[in-house]
Amino acid sequence: MLTRSSFAYLNARVRARRGQLLGESFFRQAQALSFSEFLRLLAETPYGAELVGEGLADVDRAVALHLAHTIGDLPSLVSGPLRELVRLPLLRADLVNLKTILRGKEAGKSPEEIRALLLGGTLPEPLLNAMLQAPDAQSVAQLLQLPGHPLARALRIASASTSDLLRLEVVLDREFFAACLKVARKLRQSRLVSYYELEVDATNLTTAYKLQALGASGVNPEDYFIPGGRWLSRAVFSRLVAGDLSAAEALGGTPLASAVGAADLGELERALRKVLLAKARAGASDSLGGGLLLDYVLRKQWEASRIRLLARRAYFNLPVEAVAKEVT
Repeated sequence: MLTRSSFAYLNARVRARRGQLLGESFFRQAQALSFSEFLRLLAETPYGAELVGEGLADVDRAVALHLAHTIGDLPSLVSGPLRELVRLPLLRADLVNLKTILRGKEAGKSPEEIRALLLGGTLPEPLLNAMLQAPDAQSVAQLLQLPGHPLARALRIASASTSDLLRLEVVLDREFFAACLKVARKLRQSRLVSYYELEVDATNLTTAYKLQALGASGVNPEDYFIPGGRWLSRAVFSRLVAGDLSAAEALGGTPLASAVGAADLGELERALRKVLLAKARAGASDSLGGGLLLDYVLRKQWEASRIRLLARRAYFNLPVEAVAKEVT
């Protein structure tokens, strides 16, 4: 069993790395820059060590390398049960990456376009390259042959029975959250348990709004509900899926309340992202537990996503308004 002293070395390293997180002043300044100016600004940050070249692909490569150096190596710093815990936020990146690959293929995006959106995780680079080249979800599932990885078996089973992308994503979410909650509870990491319960609720709320927007009458809500949350019940989920917007009143006074009034799916996802980042940040005071690590990894991944988005705004000379909501 983990003790408070188990985290002393790991969290000392994490605290040192937190000092390199970019401040909000960087993102405010970067929003209106030309691409050449953006490159010069980025070169002055910790990402500059990996920035070689002057193209958009060079920015993506620098971000990927920086993530590998700053969060990808974290499991190697510890062993035993603590390593199992450290892998959880990196497995979340695997989940996001798999969804991104599947969504990109369905939307007809090129491997290069999809790669630009990937976060650092545990999947080896050659495997990611192979999955990017795969033609469909079943082919991706056949390539994902990693013993012990909670998403590998789930994707193989789901892709063999359905081609519905949302159903595939729900199956992956179920396996991911079940694995995270099992480990966090086994190791008595209450802050991580609380965070993952809230993320389950946020995921269910997003799924309910997606089904509602699709006009998915006749669907069985049980096929899309993810167990493990705390605030959003099966009954409220089913009512939301059926279009009963008054069901959202049941979420008043919960951490999800600020997201309920979202005008569209994009606004909902932005509001939930804010809720989840705030929840993780509240756990950063857990200097002798897993909360500090979770907050750092999530903030680092969010930082990387923002940099890539700002790079694209500058490269394609888009108006600031095109990305302002997504990077602030």
